[in-house]
Amino acid sequence: MFNAIVLGVRDYFRKTGFKRAFIGLSGGIDSSLVAVIAVTALGKENVTGVSMPSRFSSDHSKSDAKTLAENLGIEYLTIPIEKVFETFEEELTPFFKGKPPDVAEENLQARLRGNILMTLSNKFSDLVLSTGNKTELALGYATLYGDMSGGLEVIGDVSKMEVYALAQYYNRRMGREAIPKNCFIKIPSAELKPDQFDPFDYSVVSPLVDEIIENRLSRSELLRKGYPERVVDDTLRRIRGAEFKRHQAAPVIKITRKAFGLGWKMPIVNKSRDYSK
Repeated sequence: MFNAIVLGVRDYFRKTGFKRAFIGLSGGIDSSLVAVIAVTALGKENVTGVSMPSRFSSDHSKSDAKTLAENLGIEYLTIPIEKVFETFEEELTPFFKGKPPDVAEENLQARLRGNILMTLSNKFSDLVLSTGNKTELALGYATLYGDMSGGLEVIGDVSKMEVYALAQYYNRRMGREAIPKNCFIKIPSAELKPDQFDPFDYSVVSPLVDEIIENRLSRSELLRKGYPERVVDDTLRRIRGAEFKRHQAAPVIKITRKAFGLGWKMPIVNKSRDYSK
């Protein structure tokens, strides 16, 4: 799998004429894996990692991102978003009167980061690599024009559990802890508000998504396999509701028999809630 994705990245850059890549480094496992794939495919001299911390960014996330960049020998930029975020909050507050902070302010941070990466891309004519995995794309757990920004979804056909496995494989392959240990053991979080953590048990949801997307199992078949009914229904709802996001995602490197993109043709508008079909 690792070699296939590396081949896909290298081939995509060669055929589109791009030489260098920008990657938003959050200190998480997904962006870490994308970084090591990019370095393997393009060479460390052609990869730039960008850290874009806010008030909610933990110290370990910032240090893990920096350690990864140092271990890989790539260029590393730190561009804080706090001042820009504060300006947006100040300008929008009069129009948000009576409404408490919610997902709008959370996603604003992701979109500021996407804007920074795409502006760097415009300025230097380098390609931004998106860092979302297949499980997140399926569930819609990603921000349009934010962390979905970019010209290529490197791990968009890799489930969350496979992300961990590939990252462990890379460290074994290199014979050292290139991806910091903390990236493997920390609880996944978007860090867009205090004490925020991903609302999924990926050990359950990741294989469940694969059963739905790749094996096309129905609700009744999933229940017979022992998946919890509440989790099955929530996952099916999220997959159908996120179709409009996937239609706007960057191209995905396909490594399974059913990847999102050209091989996944589903209507954006789907009123049906009969998950048994």
